[in-house]
Amino acid sequence: MNMNQTIAKVTRRIEERSGETRRGYLDRMRRQAEDGPRRAHLSCGNQAHAYAAMDADKNALVQARVPNIGIVTAYNDMLSAHQPFQTFPDRIKAAARAAGGTAQVAGGVPAMCDGVTQGQPGMELSLFSRDVIAMAAAVSLSHNTFDSALYLGVCDKIVPGLVIAAATFGHLPGIFVPAGPMTSGLPNDEKSKVRQRFAAGEIGRDKLMEAEMASYHGPGTCTFYGTANSNQMLMEFMGLHLPGASFVNPGTPLRDALTDAAAARALEITALGNAYRPVGEVLDERAFVNGIVGLMATGGSTNLVLHLPAMARAAGIALDIEDFNDISAVTPLMARVYPNGLADVNHFHAAGGLGYMIGELIDAGLLHPDALTVWGDGPRDYTREPKIVDGALAYVDGERTTRNDRILRPASGPFQPTGGLKELGGNLGRAVMKVSAVAPEHHVVTAPARVFGGQDEVKKAAKSGQLDRDGVIIVRFQGPKANGMPELHGLTPVLANLMDKGFKVALVTDGRMSGASGKVPAAIHVCPEAAGGGPLSRLEDGDIVTVDAVAGTLSTDARLDGRSSAEPDLSANRFGVGRELFDLFRANAGPSVTGAGSIV
Repeated sequence: MNMNQTIAKVTRRIEERSGETRRGYLDRMRRQAEDGPRRAHLSCGNQAHAYAAMDADKNALVQARVPNIGIVTAYNDMLSAHQPFQTFPDRIKAAARAAGGTAQVAGGVPAMCDGVTQGQPGMELSLFSRDVIAMAAAVSLSHNTFDSALYLGVCDKIVPGLVIAAATFGHLPGIFVPAGPMTSGLPNDEKSKVRQRFAAGEIGRDKLMEAEMASYHGPGTCTFYGTANSNQMLMEFMGLHLPGASFVNPGTPLRDALTDAAAARALEITALGNAYRPVGEVLDERAFVNGIVGLMATGGSTNLVLHLPAMARAAGIALDIEDFNDISAVTPLMARVYPNGLADVNHFHAAGGLGYMIGELIDAGLLHPDALTVWGDGPRDYTREPKIVDGALAYVDGERTTRNDRILRPASGPFQPTGGLKELGGNLGRAVMKVSAVAPEHHVVTAPARVFGGQDEVKKAAKSGQLDRDGVIIVRFQGPKANGMPELHGLTPVLANLMDKGFKVALVTDGRMSGASGKVPAAIHVCPEAAGGGPLSRLEDGDIVTVDAVAGTLSTDARLDGRSSAEPDLSANRFGVGRELFDLFRANAGPSVTGAGSIV
């Protein structure tokens, strides 16, 4: 199958845009790789410190030329998705030992749970935690005693932060090791209905708590297709996972076998062997294009539109919103997973999952089949399915037909012919909208603006009935420089209730929505942000605003040029729950179109 012309064109455009920075990056990585394993350059005292606590493994490093894996872990037991990582280091060390190498925990990185901080002040640290994670991982690897790395992380900012670090240490091979999703609990659509009923005042907090606990009930990733599971998809499409590793439940024999295999493979691909493949070579333009195709085909999280440019910049590659938009325009939406459908990721995996999708997309000419991966020389390997055969991990041919076409469809007969994302632009700035979960009749909304400075103001107005009419809800001063760009997921049930009453409603914000954002048409990540004097800062109540996901426009009829920008009071966002420590990040944050990063 020939490569799709748009995919090929976008890839060339990225390569041309990134030419100088990518060449500089690769030159730096190759110079670092030429020095060979870094332990050879450490003094005896340096090495003695590094191996002091390794017990029987220390002799292997001192006396033999064996590869040593650095484990960077985001374990904590606050995140259900990360709790299984508690036992991974010992398992990896044993697997490395059995394969003729060694492994050490290089260090830990923080990992906050956006589910805990949703609608809370701590959410204002969430996006910048990505940069902290990248920096913490860099500190972990700075000891220069490792020949490859295993990155243990799953959730929202953790995987992007670890990818930024892996790219920065791009001369080292690296594999990402997931923990898998929790088993299915209360169906996500039932949980959503309970949230809407609570927002409408129809039920009490006891019923809400009962539903939430039944949904989030055990170890593993939350089962809806939000940012965490979009991250896992991305790592598989970009070739940084072992094939089929993303959606295997924790605590199962297959999950353990995949973790063992990741350790063994991390030893095989070091510079000490014959299959050296550093992360910097894997993370090329083809890998990022393949990742974006996966994002569109699955209807994944809009948070990845922020994270992918930041990850790419760490590898010397420049992505733009237009790349996402153009790829979305030719990528079929093949999956319906909540909030884009009723199924959860366990149902998606059982229907054929990522292996089926990757095979379909390669055959349709929508993936680069020659992209380097940690496993082999192309994503075709990722169409094979891992199994336990006679007590050992084996790969068998994966599904070539979907097992449930209400969840997963072929590229030739998708749920819709285009992907889950649309770029919007106009006199209010540039934005993105996740359209895969929005009904077509809500793709265009023209209505008077209602302007707010935060989501709590919106909730109060809705509760008092002030929003019971057609309207475009403007929530401004929510960008990275203003308050760290928190997710505004708490607005989803409020605005969904207005839509259920028959009102035409849309959201426009320079903030973020959760990866679980659903049926509300939302133009998000508006750039330039209001705190920097962007057009949203000059909107007023009653201005007519159009959010048009068909034409790709975000505009107002109001004359903004002669107006002064509103001045927000951000003093309340500077203190409490550690926010005072993040002034440096807010002051140096880049625009959302380049990833809203402060370090890349």
